[in-house]
Amino acid sequence: MGLTGKTLQTAQLLLVVLPAFVLFGYNQSGVGGLLSLDDWNEHFPQIDTVDATGAEKSHRSTVQGAVVATFTLGALCGALSCSWIGDIFGRRKVIFGAAVLTLIGEILQCTSFQLAQFVVGRFILGWGVGALSATVPVWQSECSSSANRGKHVVLDGCFISLGYLLEAWINLGFFEQDNKPLQWRLPLAIPTVISLVPMLAVFSIPESPRWLVNKGRVEEARSSLSAFKGLPSTDPSVGAEISGIELALEETGHSAAKIRDIFTMGKDKLFYRFSLCIFLQFLQQMCGSNLISTYSTIIFQQGLGLDSETSRILSGGALTWKFLSCFVAFFTIDRFGRRKLFMFSGVGMASCMLALAVASSFPKTNQPAQIASALFVFLFNFFIPIGFLGANFLYCTEVAPTRLRVPMAGISTANHWLWNFVVNMVTPVAIETIGWQYYLVFLIISAIIVPIVYLFYPETMGRSLEELEMMFSEGRSIRGIVRESRKPLDGSLLPEHALEKGGHADEDEYAH
Repeated sequence: MGLTGKTLQTAQLLLVVLPAFVLFGYNQSGVGGLLSLDDWNEHFPQIDTVDATGAEKSHRSTVQGAVVATFTLGALCGALSCSWIGDIFGRRKVIFGAAVLTLIGEILQCTSFQLAQFVVGRFILGWGVGALSATVPVWQSECSSSANRGKHVVLDGCFISLGYLLEAWINLGFFEQDNKPLQWRLPLAIPTVISLVPMLAVFSIPESPRWLVNKGRVEEARSSLSAFKGLPSTDPSVGAEISGIELALEETGHSAAKIRDIFTMGKDKLFYRFSLCIFLQFLQQMCGSNLISTYSTIIFQQGLGLDSETSRILSGGALTWKFLSCFVAFFTIDRFGRRKLFMFSGVGMASCMLALAVASSFPKTNQPAQIASALFVFLFNFFIPIGFLGANFLYCTEVAPTRLRVPMAGISTANHWLWNFVVNMVTPVAIETIGWQYYLVFLIISAIIVPIVYLFYPETMGRSLEELEMMFSEGRSIRGIVRESRKPLDGSLLPEHALEKGGHADEDEYAH
């Protein structure tokens, strides 16, 4: 492509990252607003809960949850597969293959006349989106500087939310026209265009310099890093960073060679770091994020008793507000740090879930309670993206070691999709059976975010990936690592021999 510096980073963001995460949000929530359409239910009567009552409605709700969640099951497998193939093929090839899978899945979905074809298409689509969600944040963080890494990766959450937003308003737009098959087929077909963009663009952007160093392709890594920095490959800062990457690989080479080592502690605290990723992705789903995004139309229509059109308008409005709220994290993630945003988000979400449970416990005929419930859905959509719609993917790539960054990100992202699957399966039945009490589960989980993050999650803001590697390996205890991470940055994390090697990187390189 010939681009360098900020122009290249912007191209990476707009041509690969944006479409990848718009596909994430759009396709994850793309079915929720279609479940009550007449033509949809004529084609797929097995999951028609509108025209059923009693035990039959309960059974169909279970089947409906399973069909919607097939996407999530595919995404779980796709993310998990990256643990094995991510470091073999590299970031760009995995992203290209994943985009191809999303295109195939979307074509199968929008041309379905039988439920079986729809389920297969949804699974393939999920596989592609899962692989994208595990690989793209890693590629981003490995190509970004420590100063703006947070802003770059937290934009993933903005793009996910943009996908939710587009889905809601596109569904509403086609709901208003009279051609009933087009009410659901075209909304499912539109993302095929988005899938083509990363397929066409990804190989015009350089590969991750850290993956290239890991594969022994140091000169290619130097060229890649210099392109992303917008500096000559002979610049001392490029040589210093390449040397830092090599040093980090040397320091962790013996203890981080195999995936099973993730489950051991040792000097590099691998299991601790892995646990941070796993639990963070669990919190992201079980605080209620996917509940509100995927089922907002169902919550307004069935949970609050509003009519179909009003429910879709409110859902679109809530997701638009969520998209706008994402920019709070963009402007604060590299100023206040990851920990403060996680805790602020947790307090806000817990408060909203408490209020939503109380307001929803009143009869559907109580109009003030309905208004209050809708208000707290909107308010929840303000708090969730601040800490848990992008920052969670960022944090997992930051705490993972270089040699195991893709496997650790893949497994933790698979865990994200696992709990996404649970929420998708349970929600239709829970709304029908226990109603407002369902929100209490998310209230409890949101409430534990503050103590867990405060005690166990170190701050990663402003440090290079190699400095973070040293912080974990040099720390004597978990509390010590957390305490050390909260100290002001003074450049002391890298040991002296690392700084010396970095400072003389270019001399060493060209001496050979």
